[in-house]
Amino acid sequence: MTLALSVELAATIAVVVGVAGAVNGVAGFGFAVVGTMVLAATLDPATAVTFMIIPMFAVNLALVGDLTREELRTCGTRFAPLLVAALIGTLLGMALLDRLPEAPLRILLGFVSLGFVATNQHAVPLPSLPVVSEREFADTPLVMAVVGVVSGVLFGATNVGVQLVAFVRSFDLSHGLFVGVVALVFVGINGLRVGAAGALGLYPDLGLVLASVAAAVPAVAGVAVGKRLRERVSERLRRGVVLGLLTVIGVRLILGGAGIA
Repeated sequence: MTLALSVELAATIAVVVGVAGAVNGVAGFGFAVVGTMVLAATLDPATAVTFMIIPMFAVNLALVGDLTREELRTCGTRFAPLLVAALIGTLLGMALLDRLPEAPLRILLGFVSLGFVATNQHAVPLPSLPVVSEREFADTPLVMAVVGVVSGVLFGATNVGVQLVAFVRSFDLSHGLFVGVVALVFVGINGLRVGAAGALGLYPDLGLVLASVAAAVPAVAGVAVGKRLRERVSERLRRGVVLGLLTVIGVRLILGGAGIA
């Protein structure tokens, strides 16, 4: 897993993470999914997943800054079981990352991308999963631990954490607090992933690490631009653009992994 960084590739990566950041700023989600899936369509998938860890950490760290000190303390205590379990699951997912052959990993990422589209589109109603009616039950350490481990495995291997986002959304937090809590969870996870990626040998050389650090700059800048554009773009249009892009990427990854394209 290496990254031969030419000037052209560096420029392409900067554009990809910048656009992914803008998508996140406009739509409120999608940075990791868009960035990872676009890069995985042109780079080795394992490299794309690892490369995006530091930019993801930077983007979520910026969002955590919107939480007050009291909110940080309260939410950190309340969601600690979810965070700890997600950390464990993420390490398991990362351990699998460099052991999967490239073609199956491309296909997996493609199906994850299409799954993300299916669960976020509004055109075709899908059967609803059972919803926990008792908030106290969802707020128990056991439920958080189960959700955290399962979600962490998928996140560690693919950078897709929509299942964690959906679980936090079920607590009916205010939008600002919801964004902050999600960012808090992913800051902890991605902070650990940086060290774990090094320990597991997922960073083959210093060049990949430095390139990933540098990519955090356009990523954060893209989020800032996206926030400014949010009020000028309708929700329907921004959702359609994001999901349309992910559909194309998902199909391309599946066909590429199957040797068809």
